[in-house]
Amino acid sequence: MKPIRILTSVLDLLAEIDDYESLLFTRRWHEVGEFELRINRHKRHAELLRRGNLIMLGASRNKVGIIKHREITLDEGGKASETWLVKGIALKGIVAQRLVVPPAGDSHDRANGTAETIMKHYVNNHVVNPTDVKRKIDMLVLASDQQRGSQISWESRFKNLAEELVEISKASGLGWDVILDFQQKKWIFDVYEGRNLTVNQTENPPVIFSPQFESLKQLSFVESDYNYKNYGYIAGQGEGEDRRVVEIGDAEGLSRIETFIDARDISEEDENQQALPEAEIIAKLQQRGQQKLAKFAQEFFLEGQILTNSPFEYEKDYNLGDIVTIQNREWGVTRDARITEIKEIYEPGGFQIEATFGESRPTLIKKLKQELAQISGEVRK
Repeated sequence: MKPIRILTSVLDLLAEIDDYESLLFTRRWHEVGEFELRINRHKRHAELLRRGNLIMLGASRNKVGIIKHREITLDEGGKASETWLVKGIALKGIVAQRLVVPPAGDSHDRANGTAETIMKHYVNNHVVNPTDVKRKIDMLVLASDQQRGSQISWESRFKNLAEELVEISKASGLGWDVILDFQQKKWIFDVYEGRNLTVNQTENPPVIFSPQFESLKQLSFVESDYNYKNYGYIAGQGEGEDRRVVEIGDAEGLSRIETFIDARDISEEDENQQALPEAEIIAKLQQRGQQKLAKFAQEFFLEGQILTNSPFEYEKDYNLGDIVTIQNREWGVTRDARITEIKEIYEPGGFQIEATFGESRPTLIKKLKQELAQISGEVRK
């Protein structure tokens, strides 16, 4: 079984275990991953799996979780059934403990620049070097800004920091993570770019996941227009007929599917409380519209179990965040998609990898959050 190191939050090693029932460790490119560990409570060092401690898979400094929950049951099986279920989140999820609080004298925390610069701006302002020192998490530091990603403009007001990073990540294609630095005894926040490993590029050796290439054991494919919208009415500030509304999209006739996007939280003033030019306000509303319409795109869900003895080696030939080609000739399906989620499954019977290519299927909670996001602007105003 894969060794698991148990650490304190300040990176002191408590123990290492390799005798447990199972481990499911989920890594995510845009969002926050999680883990589930099952271990008999009588096994060595099980008592150290306490809330607040960290687990690290082997020596992988980028596969770290913080324990948030544990539970146990006892039935007529007695001692043999006394198994702890230990759950937690990927370490990068600690940024979800903060909101984006606007600076004094301004309605929003605003940033302009590359996607990486903006992500690190918000982490710096609200975790690493916040104005209120009580909000600071001493263990977290920023990696240097390499200014990767597209140029964007962003503003936020009392939104969850992790959710904002997810939005910027999806808009730019960049990933983000928190890894360990044992030399500094710190947690390092950084941003990452995936590789293009698709079949039609020549810079890198291509990676094709296909049953025909004996690289996939299972594959599920879904395409759907149920949630599809392609034309938006984006409403900014104002009331009734005086409310500012801009439109985005070019679909017509039967192919046009309209939606309303509430963007009342977008300010029409700058940080000095001066009115912004109308063209700039419209551009901000259009950018918000593009971001929201992207969530209503035609849905393609690809999930598969990757053969561990496939021609491609995990973390060498491909990794989380890389763009690969997925193909099933019998279905007539060939798509290029980013690996956005990888589940590493460790059991006595062996090691398995399950991957999500592109967007993951929305859960009920995600759908509810999407609906609530439409009304949240008024709440935060």
